[in-house]
Amino acid sequence: MEIIIVENKEEGSIKAYELIHKALNEGAKVFGLATGSTPEIMYEKLVESDIDFSEAVSVNLDEYVGLSGDHEQSYRYFMQKHLFDKKPFKASYVPNGLNDEETEVARYEKILAENPVDLQILGIGQNGHIAFNEPGTSFDSITHKVELTDSTIQANKRFFEKEEDVPRYAYSMGLSSIMNAKKIILLAFGEEKAQAVKDLVTAEVATEDIPSTILINHPDVTIIVDEAAAQLIK
Repeated sequence: MEIIIVENKEEGSIKAYELIHKALNEGAKVFGLATGSTPEIMYEKLVESDIDFSEAVSVNLDEYVGLSGDHEQSYRYFMQKHLFDKKPFKASYVPNGLNDEETEVARYEKILAENPVDLQILGIGQNGHIAFNEPGTSFDSITHKVELTDSTIQANKRFFEKEEDVPRYAYSMGLSSIMNAKKIILLAFGEEKAQAVKDLVTAEVATEDIPSTILINHPDVTIIVDEAAAQLIK
């Protein structure tokens, strides 16, 4: 596990962009992507660059159940707006929030089997969750339907007109699915992520109580954190 401490989110996003560019130049073909505020600047840097994803494939971590891809709060919409419309891939896969659970789990696991991830981008939640894999999620989990925690619903309600509009479920790659990636880059910015970063990088044994700690068992993980997120580990 390599830990890169940068001054701020801007610098960290540039570093992540550089690592993605390097991986593409070295032959990476499948990129696992994340949504949310953490990777936004990184996507800006990719869009501003001359990078060409036209022969690459992307697979996203998760999607809300019940939202269509053209819904403004769906993760498909987020990816189209921030990356795909400007830097198209040969194929871009995002879970289908309108499919029933059995159909979607089978469909997405088939996609992952046919497109092994070369480089996976991750964020981290304050409780150590990665994607929608909350504390208690099995390390053996594959793509699955997740009931969102109240804290996640409260965190997301700012994006919707009213709280009852916030989806209660999501489809998410499982922890086992994520660990299949050849290389993983985790981004964490801001002081609110400091405890989660400390829990991860100081873990001696992986525990399902802190899902991110599964990453200590992965052979190639790079963690990029800003000064604020690194304040408890320096």
